[in-house]
Order: sequence, then structure tokens, then C-alpha cells
Amino acid sequence: MSHLHPELTDPPALPSNGLRVVALGGLGEVGRNMTVLETQGRLLVIDCGVLFPEDHHPGVDLILPDFSYLEDRLDDVEAIVLTHGHEDHIGAVPYLLRLKEDIPLIGSTLTLALVEAKLKEHRIRPFTLAVAEGQRERVGAFDLEFVAVNHSIPDALAVFVRTKAGTLLHTGDFKMDQLPLDGRITDLRAFARLGEEGVDLFLTDSTNADMPGFTTPELEIAPAIDKVFRHAERRIIVACFSSHVHRVQQVLDAAEKAGRKVAFVGRSMIRNMGIAADLGFLHVPDGILVDAKRFGDLPDNKLVLISTGSQGEPMAALSRMANGDHRINVGPGDTVLLASSLIPGNENAVYRVINGLMRLGATVVHKGNAKVHVSGHASAGELLYCYNIVRPRNVMPVHGEWRHMYANAQLAIQTGVPEQNVVLAEDGVVVDLVDGQARITGVVDCGYIYVDGTNIGGADEALLKDRRILRDEGFITCIVVLDAATGKIASGPEITARGFVEDQELFRQVIPKVERAIEEAVANGVRDDQQLQQVIRRAVGSWVGGKIRRRPMIIPVVLQA
Repeated sequence: MSHLHPELTDPPALPSNGLRVVALGGLGEVGRNMTVLETQGRLLVIDCGVLFPEDHHPGVDLILPDFSYLEDRLDDVEAIVLTHGHEDHIGAVPYLLRLKEDIPLIGSTLTLALVEAKLKEHRIRPFTLAVAEGQRERVGAFDLEFVAVNHSIPDALAVFVRTKAGTLLHTGDFKMDQLPLDGRITDLRAFARLGEEGVDLFLTDSTNADMPGFTTPELEIAPAIDKVFRHAERRIIVACFSSHVHRVQQVLDAAEKAGRKVAFVGRSMIRNMGIAADLGFLHVPDGILVDAKRFGDLPDNKLVLISTGSQGEPMAALSRMANGDHRINVGPGDTVLLASSLIPGNENAVYRVINGLMRLGATVVHKGNAKVHVSGHASAGELLYCYNIVRPRNVMPVHGEWRHMYANAQLAIQTGVPEQNVVLAEDGVVVDLVDGQARITGVVDCGYIYVDGTNIGGADEALLKDRRILRDEGFITCIVVLDAATGKIASGPEITARGFVEDQELFRQVIPKVERAIEEAVANGVRDDQQLQQVIRRAVGSWVGGKIRRRPMIIPVVLQA
């Protein structure tokens, strides 16, 4: 297997008979999926998604792929192919199209409808091409064929890319549910046909590769949902992804069976389910929906609310309910159903919400105590089937943390793919397919781009480090006024500390230490304000570290009078 080496440098020029693959996100993480293909000087982008922030990203709203690799070559981009409509695959499209609005978007009907609604909020009118399984489209140097795959959102597609340099099959996110709710299975016959033609490089979804066996069919969770509806005393509040059409369909069916009305809560939920219903992907029983603003007239035991917030997002509806900061007051007798999996890194946030809801008296049903969710990704058994059907020459695991991609790589090797033909890469690593052999050839800049309020890219790791210090360690200010003529202290030092349990009087103990440090520095000819600020920072930091065992942010201010 090829591994990322720290000595990697800029990649060489791509040979005329080469196909280059650069992931700008989605490798080593669950989200931010984006892959760039290059051949004959032309580019094709597959997916363009976001990553949701974790606890160590304070103040960050979204994390985007790093577009700097593309910024000077936007005219070379033939199109953006979108495999399906989840946020981690389409959420960053508006930010890329801000750089060049006329890059065509290619995807299925539902996927394009979801991304167009998102782009409308950004006042971007895209060029789109709707495609379906079995369809072939020539896009510049790329000949694309689309294959139906089953996932936790309808209308998902894999894409087979034919080029003069070789062929590539990208699964997108997929699983092999043999009894899907919409009857649309992953087209293994097409996979086999493409395998017979020859797949030079197979990019496979790794998210569930470390899970043995087969992913549970969606149908098997219906009894668990029905059980929740049978035993619920008052309202049922269901939290799931705003794009999880299959799960919402199951809840609508259960609500109809139980004689309950349904209200959607959350702007994205209302928008996406409206789109899915209009396009025929969501069947809404007649008269079952009620406006979320007008459900107060219904008895509690006749009501179901379908909400966002299954990942513990602070501003989502469910988190605000748990905090008592929402117009819907959760209380004893209410049942909350978390109908989604935990994205790695979100566990603590989700359990905080669960605890908050239970503290209010609600019964919380989640994947940990009932079979109310199944994954949308292929487990190890399904991936083995795919490798044996496709028989790829080279494999590049994508979509997942390192442990997932490593497990996926091992599966490929077990099915007979030569170890030297299995490429384990990370974001920014360049993989070239030349003469039927995939090799790591270099690396390009590929950092995190943070969306922080209205600012895009302004926040960096240094800023987040400052925020983490402020959050975890507190801060101290130290103001000193010096006589401009003599350099002696005219006023201060004045110490203010925030974020400490210790009494403010304790911090007066550092004043003599600061005075001595300044006097010594001035005696040694130091008169520059910035240098004196560093002297103060070291003196205060040394004292706080020894006395209180903390490393706060220290803000020294030196004024000349």
C-alpha cells in the first residue's frame, strides 16, 4: 500500500497519457467530500461538500474544502458532478460558484433541486444538467456514465469516468440494501459490466468499512418506529437529517397508521421535504401535514414533530428544545426519537442534548437503545462483493477517517488487488494513474477553510487556538504607563483577570514581579513598546503557570506618557 510520506513535494507535470486525482476533502474525515480529476489539461470536480465543526472549532459555522488548487484554473473546470444531495457532498457548492458562477452542475433530479434551493439563498443561478442512471454524457475530455446506487437519500448516483488515460469508478456514498424503501437498488449488474470493460481506478466509500457483515436494511427499523408510536403518551418529536427522505417517509407512514398529524420544524426540513414531495420522492398522505405554527389546537397525543438537530448542533431546533430556548416546550410524557447515526466527533454534543431532554422529563429513543436508525453506507461484506464484482486494477479508498480507509484498503487486498495497487492518501495528496498504475506523486496545499459568520477563510488555526485558550484558560490584561523621558513606571501595573475562580486580589501578587522585569529591561536599554509587552507577558505567564497552573491569554498594554 502507498502511504502519505512527509517528504512529498509539488507534483511533476502530468503526462499526456495520465489521469490525476486530487482529493481536496473527504479523506481522513467524515465530510467535506471533494475530488478533482485532471487529464489533458482539463478538470472535473466530483462533489463539493462541507464538514461540520467540532468542539475544537469554537465560533466556526462550516468548514469548506480548500479551493486554492482550483482558483487559477477555474476556466479549465468542465463541470461539477454531484453524486447525491447530502450536505457533506453539496454544501460547499455555493462557495465554489462564487468564484465562477457558470461552472455547470451535473447530478440527479433530486440532487440538483436541493442544491438549486441552496444556491437561490446565495442569489446564484446555476447552469445544470439533470442525469439519470444509465445515462452517458460527454463533458470535454471526460466521458461520464451514471449508475444507480442505494443510499440514505433517494436518487444517488455513482459515476464511471472514461478518459484516454484510463477509467475511474467513483461510488459516491452507497450501500447494497436489497429491500430499499423506494425499490431502487445499487445496480450491481452495471458494476459488473463496467468491471468487464475494465476499471483502472476504483474510488470506494469507506465510512462503514470497519463494520463486519452487511448494513441492516431500512425496512427492519419500521417495527421499532411503530413501537415508539404505540407507546408514546403525548407528542412524538423525531430528529433526523433534513435530507433524510427515507426516514421521514417511514415516520409519515407510522403517523398515518397511528392517526397522528405531522408538522415539520426547521427551515431546511420544511424546504427539503417540500422539494422531495414535489418531485415524487416523498409520499405525503392527504391531510396529514399541519403548519408548525398552528399545531397548538391539536391534542398532544395526536401530534408528531419532525425536526432538525440530530447531531446536537447548538442552533438547531432540538438543541434549543433541550435548553428550554424554543417555543416548543418539551416535558414529561413527550417522546423524542433520534433517527440518525452519530457523525464522529459529535458524540458529546448529542449526549448533552439527550441529557437535557431527559432532564425535562422526556423519553428519548436513540440508536443506542432501539433499532431506530441504520447506516447509509456499505459495510465490509458489501464492499467485498463490490471488489469481487468490479475487479479493479487499482483502488483508492475515499470518504472516511483513516481507520475506515485503512479497513477498506485491507478488504481490497483480501479480494486480490495487489498491495502496491492500493493507494491510501489524505487530503491534498496527488495520485496519478499512468499506464494502468496508480501512484502517489506529490502533494498540494489543502487546508481547512472556515466559515465564521459572514467571513469565509479569515479564521485560521491561530485564531481558533486563541479562542480555545479564552474558552479553556481565561485571560489576563496588564496595563502599564511609562514615563516617556525616563522609562520609569508612571502608573500601574494594573492587572485584570477573567475566567478564573481565584479572587482578583491574588493577582496583585504578580505586580512586583512585573515591576522588576520592566525596570531590568529598561536598565538594559529596552524602550520599544512591543519588546516591553513581551517582557510583561513572560513575567505574568511565568507567575500564573507556577502559582495557578494555568496558561491563559495574556494581553499586555504599554503606554508612554
